[in-house]
Amino acid sequence: MSEPVDNLETPALTKAQLADMLFDQIGLNKRESKDMVDAFFDLIADGLVDGKDVKISGFGNFHIRTKAARPGRNPRTGEPVAIEARRVVTFHASPKLKEQVQATVGAAPSTTPDA
Repeated sequence: MSEPVDNLETPALTKAQLADMLFDQIGLNKRESKDMVDAFFDLIADGLVDGKDVKISGFGNFHIRTKAARPGRNPRTGEPVAIEARRVVTFHASPKLKEQVQATVGAAPSTTPDA
């Protein structure tokens, strides 16, 4: 996916940009593109809410982790505060995605002359 991000102030890929890419590259109409992107993320969210891990081949895994209650401190006042138990979502990139990300690190042209 080599499409540049339009706005430099928010360097993120948005759901609207994903829908536009479906419209441009696959030919779905704008409404179908938006609905498909929304449905995709709804399926991921529903699975996570149900306590299931979500695995996307070649991309990564979303896991639900339960964190136990623990004591904490208010950083402003130093007062002890109880932090309640909660569930959090973690993401682990697949080896294929990690490899693609790392490949861009070495992609800059070399400035050393050939000897």
